[in-house]
Amino acid sequence: MAVPIAVLDCDLLLYGRGHRTLDRFKLEDVTDEYLVSTYGFPRQFIYYLVDLLGASLSRPTQRSRAISPETQILAALGFYTSGSFQTRMGDAIGISQASMSRCVANVTEALVERASQFIRFPEDEATVQSLKDDFYGLAGMPGVLGVVDCTHVAIKAPNAEDLSYVNRKGLHSLNCLMVCDARGVLLSAETHWPGSLPDCTVLQQAALTSQFENELHKDGWLLGDSSFFLRTWLMTPLHIPETPAEYRYNMAHSATHNVIERTFRTIRSRFRCLDGSKGTLQYSPEKSSHIILACCVLHNISLEHGLDVWSSPATGHMEQPEEEYEQMESMDSEACRIRQELLLTHFS
Repeated sequence: MAVPIAVLDCDLLLYGRGHRTLDRFKLEDVTDEYLVSTYGFPRQFIYYLVDLLGASLSRPTQRSRAISPETQILAALGFYTSGSFQTRMGDAIGISQASMSRCVANVTEALVERASQFIRFPEDEATVQSLKDDFYGLAGMPGVLGVVDCTHVAIKAPNAEDLSYVNRKGLHSLNCLMVCDARGVLLSAETHWPGSLPDCTVLQQAALTSQFENELHKDGWLLGDSSFFLRTWLMTPLHIPETPAEYRYNMAHSATHNVIERTFRTIRSRFRCLDGSKGTLQYSPEKSSHIILACCVLHNISLEHGLDVWSSPATGHMEQPEEEYEQMESMDSEACRIRQELLLTHFS
């Protein structure tokens, strides 16, 4: 005997007149251990996201039924932390893989809308000084406002401008420019740059450079590796150190800058959709950029909630294209003077 199967419209499921919801999954019915193992985060964190994003995920339409904000958030977290639309995950919360994909799009959009709320440089003097003190405590490098670097995230080959996204390893990627503090909190994240652009070009064209060139962040500098040019607001390592002071400077620089590398590893470990273990992000460059930024927002929110940035185990990730460091020494005489003064004052 044939069994009738009801085919549910994804749009009809997501939003509905009167906001009636399909709540087949209840957070209170499962353990924290299950939530962490399946969706990557504990109950109270998920409740916080429901409060934060609920209004954006409950937009009224002319549809008759809706998936609740809670379920949409679980679907998105499941994708971010696993990297795939698994049938068992959709079954657990009572929606199809197609509906899960739509949920990911909605939650991603809601998080991106709030990026400036959670990813930003501090402005008040006391917080800025605390930022410098935290960095100084790592290896004795003074005046540091953040550490900057780029990381590549693999994406599928786009339909247009294909070659602009091919990196030095011959893979399609986005080159993401990020800055973090001594705890791994992101202070800036630009996730849209094509993978063919070298790190120094990304920084040259970035909004971050405009901020520092316009002196929005005074009395300090960022630390960058040798893939960047030395600037008055960006201290890089010496290419060929010769004196003991120069070696001490380079060692302090390396130990401090390592925070951003650890942060990249942690983000990839927590958000497996970015680490390449499940393949590339199967979206356009624009949508992939938004997914990366959404994960960055979640990373910072997780730190606000006490989820230790260094607690996640390391995982495999996309091999990062190597930069040609030899050409990166700056001819900026003022930047050279500032670095030399830093060497003489603090490392001699």
